[in-house]
Amino acid sequence: MINKSAFLETAVEAARLGASILKDRMARPDAFEVSHKQTFDFVTQVDLQSEEAIIAYISERHPGHRILAEESGEQSSASVYQWIIDPLDGTKNYIHGFPFFAVSIALGKGDTVIVAAVIDPVRDELFYAEKGKGAFLNDERISVSSTSAFSECLLATGFPFRAKHLVEPYFAAFISLFHVVSDQRRAGAAALDLAYVACGRLDGFWEIGLNLWDIAGGALLITEAGGTVTDIYGNTGQWHTGNIVGSNGSIHDLITAKLKSSFKKVKLP
Repeated sequence: MINKSAFLETAVEAARLGASILKDRMARPDAFEVSHKQTFDFVTQVDLQSEEAIIAYISERHPGHRILAEESGEQSSASVYQWIIDPLDGTKNYIHGFPFFAVSIALGKGDTVIVAAVIDPVRDELFYAEKGKGAFLNDERISVSSTSAFSECLLATGFPFRAKHLVEPYFAAFISLFHVVSDQRRAGAAALDLAYVACGRLDGFWEIGLNLWDIAGGALLITEAGGTVTDIYGNTGQWHTGNIVGSNGSIHDLITAKLKSSFKKVKLP
């Protein structure tokens, strides 16, 4: 456990606030409405309620900070600080009662993420990190796995449901990796997948076409836990493209090499 800064305390308490709303409403699935944001993408009243409560909490404690939230978009200001909020990562899981979803909150200063909190309301697991101070799960320090043999690795990924025209190269990448790793998983909440890499439950995670609020918190967790985060080409473009690889570091180059080969003829975002 670390001595949390005011920023980290805010992220943690805001994440807990959002999680309490999700957990309470999950017990009453018929009580919330579901709407389409776009084809194959959904939003519930619970997403909106969680986000509203989180923004209100943060704004009260840090007035003037910029905010980027999944459902309400960007609130601009002259501040160098920006809160990056996903009030419900894994909405489709939540709608179906599949217990793998999270609240993710990160704070950026300029181009650098300095604080992260990702909470799993079902398991009551709180992952948090502050730049330069390590990563933690329920106040216990965590680290990435030490696995270096590709054949022993467990990876996770996410399907490109918003860009189904990329399904063929995506599955080519999946198959290329599937042949050489122990196994792969697709659970449907990138923030938790990244947190699982940070604590060593997974050895790596890759996905294309994510948003900043999906990855900002989890990416800091991984790097503070000793891992590596890049885009699928091994560069720093993940913040702009959402095409991300997070790993324990030892297997990172092997993953990106497979992905480069699979996506080399495809124009990605």
